[in-house]
Amino acid sequence: MSSEISFNNNYRDLSEQHGTGAGFQFEFNCQRCWDTWRSPFEAFTTGRAAGWINKGIGAAYNLFGGNASTISNAADGLAGAGYGNAHDAAFQRAITTSQQHFHRCARCTHHVCDKCWNTAKGLCLGCAPDTAAEAEAARQRGLNDQVTERAYAAGQQAGSGYDVAAERQLVCPQCAAETHGGAFCTGCGYRLAHAAHCTSCGGEVPAGAAFCPGCGHRQ
Repeated sequence: MSSEISFNNNYRDLSEQHGTGAGFQFEFNCQRCWDTWRSPFEAFTTGRAAGWINKGIGAAYNLFGGNASTISNAADGLAGAGYGNAHDAAFQRAITTSQQHFHRCARCTHHVCDKCWNTAKGLCLGCAPDTAAEAEAARQRGLNDQVTERAYAAGQQAGSGYDVAAERQLVCPQCAAETHGGAFCTGCGYRLAHAAHCTSCGGEVPAGAAFCPGCGHRQ
């Protein structure tokens, strides 16, 4: 077996070197839909044995005194010495098995699952989309675009009657609530909008004034 392992970065290493759960497992993901496939778990027996030894260190210490730590270090060293080669071998087996679940696109080089693979074209669906799916998506986009254009035209027509020159307070000066351009604050009832000119004499009315300063007419 070659000492080098070549693979893409669409995997996650779930392996554990130490402890009673020591073993090798790898999770591979589709680079288009991100669905995952997890390789079967392979126990690392040396690491598990070291875990069991370390769990019994308390009892060993009572029996052997200082020798207990020596036993623990020896067990960890034995597990560490064999971990690298065992890990690489397990990874290589996982890669071989994962190739049954993934395809490598010759155009974008991504690894994709069966659901994201266009078998007829030998490419991923990102590079060679399904024709029927693309047609339906284009039909929906066309419908949405047409409705958007019609709605925009209707808005333009409705906007012709909107008084764009009138000043509007968007925040109530009394309670700081948002007014959305209304004549009165919905939070405290404060009068926001007022006639820029007196409805009786046509004179200018200051902001917030209840009566016209020119004729006294109530606003």
